[in-house]
Amino acid sequence: MPVSVIKQLETFANFCVEKNKVISKNIANTGTENYRREDVVFKNILSESMSSALKGTESKHFGVSAGDDQSAQNFEVVLDNSNGNNFGANNVDIDKEMAELADNTLKFKFVSKKLGDYYRSIQEVIKGSR
Repeated sequence: MPVSVIKQLETFANFCVEKNKVISKNIANTGTENYRREDVVFKNILSESMSSALKGTESKHFGVSAGDDQSAQNFEVVLDNSNGNNFGANNVDIDKEMAELADNTLKFKFVSKKLGDYYRSIQEVIKGSR
């Protein structure tokens, strides 16, 4: 697997971890009056991926950026300002949160398996067991 794919998988794993924290916070505040549910969204991940296809070695190169800046997070926590009320207390729907939690768990298991397989294959190559 190319290094860029591994970086994207790692970013997605970090996204799933953050999403799990936010969902857990929403579930914990189901009955809290005036609580606004939160969500985690990618910040222009597609456009960033498209623009990062061209990488240059010099900052003076036209239309390319030098290096690979992976330090910035590609997702952010946002407030859901919808008016859906949970019995008048807030906008958290426990059924929706539980469904999102199950979906996020499956995604995290997938990305964890892919990353684990990749690093196991590298370990096997280093050990020379192939």
